[in-house]
Parts: sequence; structure tokens; C-alpha cells
Amino acid sequence: MKLVHLLGLGAFALGLDAYVTAGLLPVIADDFGTSVSATGQMVTAFTLAYAIASPVFATLLSASRVRLGLLASLAVFTLANAGSALSGSLGVLLVTRAFAGVGAGLYLALAAAAAASLVDERRRGRALAVIMGGMSSGTVIGVPIGVFIAQHSDWRTTLWLVSAIGLVSFAGLAARLPALPAAASVTLRQRAQVVADPRVASIVGVSFLAAVASLGLYTYIAPVMGTRAMGGVDDITPYLWAWGIGGVLGSILIGPLVDRVRRPATLVVGILTLLTLALAVLRPVASVEPLLALLPIAVWGAVGWALQVPQQNDLLLARGERGGPVAVALNESALYLGSAVGSGLGGVAFSLGWSGSVLPLCAAGAALLALLLQLTAVRATGKRLPAAQTAGAPLLQEACE
Repeated sequence: MKLVHLLGLGAFALGLDAYVTAGLLPVIADDFGTSVSATGQMVTAFTLAYAIASPVFATLLSASRVRLGLLASLAVFTLANAGSALSGSLGVLLVTRAFAGVGAGLYLALAAAAAASLVDERRRGRALAVIMGGMSSGTVIGVPIGVFIAQHSDWRTTLWLVSAIGLVSFAGLAARLPALPAAASVTLRQRAQVVADPRVASIVGVSFLAAVASLGLYTYIAPVMGTRAMGGVDDITPYLWAWGIGGVLGSILIGPLVDRVRRPATLVVGILTLLTLALAVLRPVASVEPLLALLPIAVWGAVGWALQVPQQNDLLLARGERGGPVAVALNESALYLGSAVGSGLGGVAFSLGWSGSVLPLCAAGAALLALLLQLTAVRATGKRLPAAQTAGAPLLQEACE
């Protein structure tokens, strides 16, 4: 599991990088003399590059070069963040953020598949939880630290911190990660079949809708909690910590549950039910006492992050070594696209003059759609593909431990 934790360290850097930049927008805009809206395109560049790179490069990567892909993607991510720290104009920054998104998208997909491969099947859930725990820890621990550093130094120092963490993970993996046995050769046509697999499409669709609800709403948690209907919260920090701590606990504790439950897909039903309820009760609870909203927000963060561990496990079981990495990469893209769509819809709602207090109910609606899809399409396609479960052999041999 030591190698899995090194992979998790790289995921920590990704989690920090993906979320800290939003908090640095005003500072960067002042530094470059541009508007916040223009500078905000750095987030768009990272997100779109991540969403596109994850499935495309995972598909094109040779099955015999998983180790090389891991190291190369982490190197690109680390160097791109160093380039962002050194950028002298907004144009250069946008380009380097796009390269950082490319490296992040490919690394996380390969890291999830490799982590599952480096342990036996009984510990696969725990290994995947380490990767998601690294991502969520990068958010709850790394982002406040990164913003604090930027406030007391400058935004470039924060990006140097991301580069340093990425470099440590790269050095450890380069020194200790063994040559991974090649997976079975997969043609481009077979890879395309992964995307067309109705079970994969259903699982990824659930992830997309859940991201619209969870990550999309998180973008606007400050203005939402600041509305009169939500109690007019001025200091959003405790609520961000509640969401983040819940995310860390959820992504870590879900691993043993995935290993114990015989049908992880059924676990997703419970997770989505909790997500829907947490979002639905957020407004009525906050209207009574804003501090009471800390509980549903913590549950929201916990189940939102926990969801992806059984989702990734189910994708690996469904496609096995021939299509597992591609399916996981597609799922990661769905998360980022869902986040972008949720954020975009929230922005439209604000531009139309809607109160921010309505957004939690809209997010609950998206979560409910995800739950309905899980109860119908995912279960139905799962029953029609019993052979897929037998294809879920470890992607690589246990000897790699």
C-alpha cells in the first residue's frame, strides 16, 4: 500500500490545484491588470483540458506503458504548474493551466487503475479510497493553506507549492514503482466499445448528474449561504471546512464498505439518497439556524466525495483490464463536465435574478435524477451483463505490490 499512498500524494496535488485557483482569481487579476471574469478563464482552461485529456489520452496510451503514462502525466502536471508560477501574462497562464489540466486528467485516471492493480481484489476499495482521499484532502487541507500562503506571500508561491508536492510524488514513484506488466492489447475499436457500453454510459451518467448537483452547488456555496433565506452568513469558512472534512471522511471510510458489500452498485443508491436529502433539507434547516446547516453540508461533502469510489470499482468490474482505465478516465471527465455544467446553470440562475437559496433545491433535483438513473438504467444494464463481473480481474498482477 506504500506505492498506493505515493499515488495518493499526487492526487493530493491535483485536488489542491483544481480548487485553489478559484480563490486566487482576484489576486491574479490584480497582478495582471485584467478583470476577474477574464482571469477566470484559467479555471475553464484547466477544466476543459482535464475533461478532454482524461478519456482521449487514456484511450491512446499503449497498454504496455501504464508506468510511463503515470510518470509522464505527473511530470507534465508538475512542470505546467511551475510554468504557471513563472507566467508573465494572462495568455501564458491560460496555456500552462491547460497543460496542467491535461496532466491531471491522465494521471488521475491511471492512478485509480494502478492503485486497484497494486493490491489484491479484497483491498481494491481501500486502494481507490486512498486516491479519492488524496483528492479530497487536497481540497480541505491544501486549499486553505494555499489561500493563506497567497494572502501572506503571493499566488505564485501557492503554485510553487503544488509543483513541489507533484515533484515529491514523481520522485517517489520513479524510484519505487516497478515495471508494470502489460495489460492485454486493446484495439481502438475495442476501446470505442467501452464508451458505447450501456452499463458504462449509465454509470458515467450517474456521476455526471451527481457532479452537477454536488460540485456545481459548491461553486456558489458562499453566495447561497449569504442569502437572507439561508440566514445571511457572512463568514463562510466554517461551512467550507464542514464540506471538506465531510469529503475527506467520506472518501476514506467508503473504501472498507466497498470491500465488504457484495454489490457495490447498491451502495450507490444509499449514497445518492443521502445526497438528495442533504441538499433538500439545506434551505429549511439554515432558515431556522445557519449553524444547523453544518450537518447537512458535512453529509453533502461526505457522500459527494464517497460516491466515486464504488463508481470506479463498478467500472473496473464491468470492463476489467481491457477497458477499465478508459472507463475510469471517462468517469473523471464526467465529473469535471458535470461541475462545469452545474456552475454554468448556477450562473444563469443568478443572472436571471433568482435567489441563491433556490439553488440547493435545484441541486437536490439533479441528485434525484442521478438516483433514478441508478435505480433504473444502471441496475438494468448490470443484470444484462453478468459476464462483465467475471472480467473484473485485477488490472495488473498482485506481484507488483
